[in-house]
Amino acid sequence: MQLTPELLKKSLSKVQDPDIKRDLVSLGMIQGIEIDGKKVRFTVVLTTPACPLKEVIKNNCLEVLEADFGKDYSWDIFMSAQVTTVRDAAPILPQVKNIVAIASGKGGVGKSTTSVNLAVALAELGAKVGLIDADISGPSIPTMFNVEGEQPAVKKEGDKNIIVPITQYGVKMMSIGFLTPTDSAVVWRGPMASSALRQFIADVEWGELDYLLIDLPPGTSDIHLTLVQTVPVTGAVIVTTPQKVALADATKGLSMFRQAQINVPILGVVENMAYFSPAELPDNKYYLFGKDGGKKLAEKYEVPFLGEIPIVQSIRESGDSGYPAVLKAGPTQNAYLKLAEEVARQIAIRNSSLDKTELVEIKL
Repeated sequence: MQLTPELLKKSLSKVQDPDIKRDLVSLGMIQGIEIDGKKVRFTVVLTTPACPLKEVIKNNCLEVLEADFGKDYSWDIFMSAQVTTVRDAAPILPQVKNIVAIASGKGGVGKSTTSVNLAVALAELGAKVGLIDADISGPSIPTMFNVEGEQPAVKKEGDKNIIVPITQYGVKMMSIGFLTPTDSAVVWRGPMASSALRQFIADVEWGELDYLLIDLPPGTSDIHLTLVQTVPVTGAVIVTTPQKVALADATKGLSMFRQAQINVPILGVVENMAYFSPAELPDNKYYLFGKDGGKKLAEKYEVPFLGEIPIVQSIRESGDSGYPAVLKAGPTQNAYLKLAEEVARQIAIRNSSLDKTELVEIKL
């Protein structure tokens, strides 16, 4: 029997994407088929370069092909990625595939640290990433990226001034910290802060991005409403610590996105400062703030649990030095890379199973 592209696809239609629960062929993930005698090559186009299941998918393809056609063939399977999106081309951020809100109910839970390391981790895994520091009154992104004192360039496009974002560690970023003196407080009323966020979204040259992360301020404020009224948000990540007071506030943040008039999908919950591991005893875990609080919150509201991040001295030192912990080999790096893979995975699942998020219109 002569092997043809049609027969190859028929065989590969038995392989499912483990997350989306549909076969690779109907999802359009099998591309570039070349058959040269007994040598066959094709590409599996994954839904994200951060896919944690790429080896599983590749092995499943090999297993099915060898079962159907024997072991006489040489199979060259290439793995590439095309990040999915449900966003329509729009005047605002037309080349950004996914807009992700990073939120917490209260301050001090490490939301900005999580945002920074998640952004860098996604970039390290091959994605095009941007990050907006939407905490107007307490910007920390410049410090955590070691770009304090830098100012973004401004260029003219027609009658409009366009800001060129600062790029560091493969991440494009924008923060009010680039536009104000380091030692000055930003004392603005809500409308002024909201106007700044709209400018960071609409007047910055973001270009083509797979993921644009928005590091939101604590609580549920004007900034949150401005975001969902300005652009359709793909989904929200909720950051919490295990203790009861943090979980109570995280619940409010989660509930805000779930309100009927907002209706932004929850991608999942991250439990930060989940346990303490001393440098001299890296295998020991001490649950200083309680155990599994974030996991129980995710279970209660039936949303994904994205993972737990330890509280270790190196994370604090990395934030202060401006060299994110995810760039340093070790257990902390592994935790952040695993988090990035899980967030990317949940975005792909969300895009395959839910309708696009509508722009919010709230009349107060």
